[in-house]
Amino acid sequence: MEKSLYMEEALKEAYKAYNKGETPIGAVIVKDDQIIARAHNLTEELKDSTAHAEMLAIKQASEVLGGWRLINCDLYVTMEPCIMCSGAIINSRIKNLIIGAKHIKNLKMEKQHEFKMDYYKDNNIEVTFGVLKDECSHILQEFFKTLRNKH
Repeated sequence: MEKSLYMEEALKEAYKAYNKGETPIGAVIVKDDQIIARAHNLTEELKDSTAHAEMLAIKQASEVLGGWRLINCDLYVTMEPCIMCSGAIINSRIKNLIIGAKHIKNLKMEKQHEFKMDYYKDNNIEVTFGVLKDECSHILQEFFKTLRNKH
């Protein structure tokens, strides 16, 4: 399957989060051209700061594969992972990371971005940006615009 088709599946997850009032980020993990895990942010619902889409997908994929090493797996995520999720991605041995939207808004984020890119490179993780970038950015922009209007 083509990268954009897997990212569409991650976007479906992001919309599930959006409809629950969660930050709309979705993730899917693919191994041997099969989606083995799918998740979306559930931090509010689970009252758990670690319940990010990537973390939940990694946990699910580990259960499916029967171990924590996600060798030869690809992670598709609608937005650039945070530092916590980046650590989990590296620890789980994900091979390829495919990201929809980049997360650069200010100098602090830029520094984190550079750190994460070096971290991935040092751990031989191939990173691809911009798959369905506009669609991935749009859902986040809509979510935060609606949130700002409520307050």
